[in-house]
Amino acid sequence: MEYTGIGFRKDFATSFLEEKNLQPAFIEVAPENWMGIGGYWKKIFKQVTEVLPLTLHGLSLSIGSDDELDWDFLKTLKSFIKEYNVQVYSEHISFSKCNNAHLYDLLPVPFRYEAVKRIATKTRQVQDFLEMPLVLEIVSYYTPIAAEMEEHEFINAIVENSGCELLLDVNNIYVNSFNHHYNPYAFIEKLQLDKVNYIHMAGHEKVADDLIIDTHGQPIIDPVYNLFEHTVQKLSKPVKVLLERDFNIPELNELQTELTRLENICTKHWNYATTHA
Repeated sequence: MEYTGIGFRKDFATSFLEEKNLQPAFIEVAPENWMGIGGYWKKIFKQVTEVLPLTLHGLSLSIGSDDELDWDFLKTLKSFIKEYNVQVYSEHISFSKCNNAHLYDLLPVPFRYEAVKRIATKTRQVQDFLEMPLVLEIVSYYTPIAAEMEEHEFINAIVENSGCELLLDVNNIYVNSFNHHYNPYAFIEKLQLDKVNYIHMAGHEKVADDLIIDTHGQPIIDPVYNLFEHTVQKLSKPVKVLLERDFNIPELNELQTELTRLENICTKHWNYATTHA
């Protein structure tokens, strides 16, 4: 594997190390789940990160809320990033705190000019402190609230005003396009694709004729693979691609089948472009 990685989970940590049925190019974890951990799990984590590069995908930065940044958290995070030589730290364009109360969910931010200004300011502060770009994910959402601008305009404005990079979760785009009735291919082409640093791929669940939920608990479906291949062809450079599977985890060889399909798509387009440049 050259481009594709897996979200590393305790559910399969032992079999991952012993069976070698899963061969990603890198792993990703939520730093909140591993910072400060010791004992057995620290040992396992060290074993894995000694042989595979590590990326981080955060859950609690709450870049979209009115709350001040949690500087104690960021100090611990910075030490963790340095300890494991992390090259990519991503988060969500969402909020997970209100008045310092943790909501334990990633809630969407209204597409408003005031929100752009707030997110851009906090993002610049995080980037200055961590001394690395913050990579922000376009999240799935189910009800737009008090929007002043189109979603792609909102995303592009954040990128322009903060200097951040983008995490393009292709499944999120597919979910949003289905639920809100827009063309996902057209949406992706309206983004600043030169700022895409990272891609996530995952499955979802259709719960009604007019509603699908971003669950990360099912295999990727063909329409999402097709959208992914279109996206790969539109990017100007190769990026890391992460397979997310948060629950309902199958045998590792099934995850490897998905990884291999993603890798083949990347190789088909990016390796050809490199050798024919």
